[in-house]
Amino acid sequence: MEKYFALIAESIFFKGLPDDHILALLAIAREKEYAKNEMIFFEGDQGTGFFINTEGMVKIFKSSPDGKEQILHIFGPGEPFGEVPVFSGKTYPANAEAITCCKSLLFPRQAIVELITANPTIALNMLAVLSLRLRQFTVQVENLSLKEVPGRLAAHLLMLYFEQHRKNTIVLNISKTQLASLLGTIPETLSRILNRMAGQGLLAVQGSRIEILDMAGLELLAQTGRAE
Repeated sequence: MEKYFALIAESIFFKGLPDDHILALLAIAREKEYAKNEMIFFEGDQGTGFFINTEGMVKIFKSSPDGKEQILHIFGPGEPFGEVPVFSGKTYPANAEAITCCKSLLFPRQAIVELITANPTIALNMLAVLSLRLRQFTVQVENLSLKEVPGRLAAHLLMLYFEQHRKNTIVLNISKTQLASLLGTIPETLSRILNRMAGQGLLAVQGSRIEILDMAGLELLAQTGRAE
């Protein structure tokens, strides 16, 4: 398990903790592997613990009775998910599925609670992450309820721009179908909007690579829902 030391030490949950705390966390972790499209947990399952992804991509999503899917998050290596039941002691509030072959570390709920009880500082980062996730959900609800799809897409592309070290050519790390679900729309609408934004001179689209041509225009679209 020590091969994961650096990844855990740099994760947003545990960054800054002393080495002995990281080793104690690794001692209770269990390695898990999932095939592409394999379910990790379902909404309503008893929360047995939380995960930190170590390889591949995981999506968190909700499903309606008629099968419509709304993606809430996409997580890559080093990112935690399924943490809510650790504190609530209840069930997972959404579904988790591997969208590529992936590996994760599972931190069992009872073991992590005992570890936090013995070392309360471990909980501080976790609470900070939960607060961050709450703010992210607030922004997501605002985007889905108050912004039209072009504004949502522009905001998402700007987020990727900052995440990918402010490079004008950004790379989508998920399929356009998954991106459409994340933005609360359908693939056909997403394709039309990308084409329109390209026609407006905001973007140049080539497969999964999107070049930002007009940063000011993209920022205006993200803020107001309209381009100049």
